[in-house]
Amino acid sequence: LSIVCVLAFMFWSDWQLTLIALIPFPIIIIATYYFKESINKSFIKVRNAVAHLNAFVQEHLTGMFIVQAFASEEREFKKFNKINKEHRNANIKAIFAYSVFFPVVEIILAVSIGLIVWYGAGQKAEAGTIISFILCLNLLFRPLRVIADKFNVLQMGIIASERVFKVMDIDDVAEDNGTYAPEVVKGKIEFDKVSFAYVDDNYVLKDISFTANPGETIAIVGHTGSGKSTIVSLLNRLYHIQKGSIKVDDVDIKDFKLESLRKNVGVVLQDVFLFSGSVMDNITLRNPEISREKVIEAAKLIDMHDFIMRLPDGYDYDVMERGATLSLGQRQLLSFIRAMLYKPSILILDEATSSVDTESERLIQHAIDTLIEGRTSIVIAHRLSTIRKASKIIVLDKGEIKEMGTHAELLQEGGFYSRLHDLQFEKKE
Repeated sequence: LSIVCVLAFMFWSDWQLTLIALIPFPIIIIATYYFKESINKSFIKVRNAVAHLNAFVQEHLTGMFIVQAFASEEREFKKFNKINKEHRNANIKAIFAYSVFFPVVEIILAVSIGLIVWYGAGQKAEAGTIISFILCLNLLFRPLRVIADKFNVLQMGIIASERVFKVMDIDDVAEDNGTYAPEVVKGKIEFDKVSFAYVDDNYVLKDISFTANPGETIAIVGHTGSGKSTIVSLLNRLYHIQKGSIKVDDVDIKDFKLESLRKNVGVVLQDVFLFSGSVMDNITLRNPEISREKVIEAAKLIDMHDFIMRLPDGYDYDVMERGATLSLGQRQLLSFIRAMLYKPSILILDEATSSVDTESERLIQHAIDTLIEGRTSIVIAHRLSTIRKASKIIVLDKGEIKEMGTHAELLQEGGFYSRLHDLQFEKKE
């Protein structure tokens, strides 16, 4: 607005003198363009350098124990110095662009003033007109300097917003177009020729078919990367399947409302995530409908009440960020209470007994036996001792079902499961 008003006044006062004064302006336009391009590239580098710096610091504060345990402080410090240097150099390039642009603006202002004095003297213009034009030029260039200064903030905002919009523009979301929303499902699960790929046609599951009747326990075993965890992710509709269909109570899961489907499926994962807060908050997930009495009742049911009461503040004990003050087994046991309180019709246990001590495994096994009673359960396990009682055991290898049957039937077949069983128990002996 200042620029427009000043230019209008100048043209009204003396249009010829104004045109003479504006002769160097194309140079400003060219300089501004190159300045914008230079600043843009510099700030992209600055944002990337900041991202690397933050990621490095966050990782190394979290993994401080690993760095100290392997005495690699000096190596990591050198790496930090390198990243910090990249951050500094990126900022210096941005500052250099400003240090060139502002003197260019000052030189153009001086040239414009010189042209006004030269032309005004030649035309014998009044001294008052020349002085007013010199003042007007200063008023004209001041907003230009301010705009260039604000370019710093604008460019940083634009570069940062590009990253945000890139995430927001991802259209790979679970569509919630279903209308079927039963309060409780019976728990029948049916996979019918299901094939799934994370990327293009690189299928990680191929033609998977099995049925779990209400109340049955299905165990899935196989090598790491065989597709066990992918099956449970598909049941929860965390991904879209490319071929086949998945049904719950003879209804395609695409027809379910997402909230209704996930409310009826309880999940206990291998890596239990706990939020900073009390034991009670982590069990109830701050759901006001779940009372303290219900939590204590559920904890007693799976023999967890005594363990929680041994903690310094019992159910009000602060587990810290990601449950840092609890062991892996203790975090696992809390997740069992969490799953039990939501009373799911279908229960998924993903490697629930891996990486825990014998005492915790005994407690977890008791919790599993209590949890799966009367529920359709899918148990993923490396330890075959935990799945002997399963109604059906599915053996996966490279995304395909190799064997299916009870523990006794699969041992008699003498195939993949039998070899896996012999390997585990020979090692134990």
